[in-house]
Amino acid sequence: MADPKGFLNASREDWPRRPVEERVRDWDEVYVPGALLPIIRTQADRCMDCGIPFCHEACPLGNLIPDWNDLVSRDDWRAASDRLHATNNFPEFTGRLCPAPCEAGCVLAINQPAVTIKNVEVAIADRAWEEGFAPPRPPDRLSGRTVAVIGSGPAGLAAAQQLTRAGHTVAVYERDDRLGGLMRYGIPEFKMEKRHLERRLEQMRAEGTKFRTSTAVGRDIDAAALRSRYDAVVLTVGATAWRELPVPGRELDGIHQAMEYLPLANRVCEGDIEASPLSAAGKHVVIVGGGDTGADCLGTAIREGAASVTQLDIYRQPGTERDEDVEPWPTYPKIYRLSAAHEEARELRTAPSADADARLFAASTLRFTGDENGHVRALHLVEVDAERRPIPGTARRLPADLVLLALGFSGPDRSDGLVDQLGLDLDPRGTITRDADFATNVPGVYAAGDAARGQSLIVWAIAEGRAVAAAVDRQLTGSSRLPAPIGPYDRPMTV
Repeated sequence: MADPKGFLNASREDWPRRPVEERVRDWDEVYVPGALLPIIRTQADRCMDCGIPFCHEACPLGNLIPDWNDLVSRDDWRAASDRLHATNNFPEFTGRLCPAPCEAGCVLAINQPAVTIKNVEVAIADRAWEEGFAPPRPPDRLSGRTVAVIGSGPAGLAAAQQLTRAGHTVAVYERDDRLGGLMRYGIPEFKMEKRHLERRLEQMRAEGTKFRTSTAVGRDIDAAALRSRYDAVVLTVGATAWRELPVPGRELDGIHQAMEYLPLANRVCEGDIEASPLSAAGKHVVIVGGGDTGADCLGTAIREGAASVTQLDIYRQPGTERDEDVEPWPTYPKIYRLSAAHEEARELRTAPSADADARLFAASTLRFTGDENGHVRALHLVEVDAERRPIPGTARRLPADLVLLALGFSGPDRSDGLVDQLGLDLDPRGTITRDADFATNVPGVYAAGDAARGQSLIVWAIAEGRAVAAAVDRQLTGSSRLPAPIGPYDRPMTV
């Protein structure tokens, strides 16, 4: 513990964001470049080096948070990088994209603002790349065993990197034309610039991992035939089967899933197309769904120049403080949070009829209506109570030229035939079943990430990838020294 009074002498200070008027004109990350390092040492000093660090339990990776906070406060960035990478393959991803359940479990958060764990993490990761502390780590020798990883999201990449470093020959199959899964085409550039992803992929290539893009297993390659070519197959295909909104008027043009809309905006940033065919420019946009994907749509629509953007959340607006009776520390509380996109919407007043940050809480969609050409023109909604029951007399109409459905995902997409060709068992939720060793009902086939766990956080996906790699390594060689931070049935802390 570098400064025993650090948490008393310094208040929480987060990485500052660029001015709204500036950042909505581009797709760069929202934070002020270079503004994190000057404040991060003092922020790391706020860590109390608790005797029982609950931040460890709140993070499924088991990140050694007090260790690297102490090392940063002492300006030992190399050792901090070693501690960070000991438990997390991709801290530059989680430091930008994870909602930081570790901070909810910070002991300081009992009665003060938590340590800025997420900011310290990303500062270490970025410094590691700048100083050369994250070189490729190819194996000393090969095992002679081969593994196919299907899917290149965070779970698949983590599993592939761990197995490659253990000496196995690993090939990653990705159905899109570029690697990264939802990190590539689902996460907007302003949340994580894709250069961070490219840098890590180059490291993996240098370590020996092979990549096969534009290859949909089940459609381009028979899944059963692929299984016969490898000693093991790891399924990390994600949960991409989106949830629908079965209300009258859903068939109208102009109503799209969020994951139809976001990839096109990302392809514009990649230079594949000049403009998105679903661009929000000049349109009245309504986003149905109050989660992170909805916020990604909000920030994207603002940057595309929407006439207005409103986001509907069926839940009531949460309070700004943790309700200790319902969600006691150290669980992750449902509180009012202001993402960068909501901050932009609030300042720009993108939704005059909504609350200050573009969200309408406790709102349920009744139906859509359109024009004579079959294009959506309005969304009709009603306010609901805590049990989601309509409140009489609260129906209203919002103008809508573009409606985006951000209602979450139910399991892996079955349209490519992979699930059926392998004969995989699914649970009632539509996710792939597996045993305590991450193994499916098909010998030699394992499942990890959202495809088996269900829709979750990036930090859980990476933990799943590391854990399934240990299980596969153990099956192939009889034992494993790879870490397994979680089991397939572990869940976040709840009451």
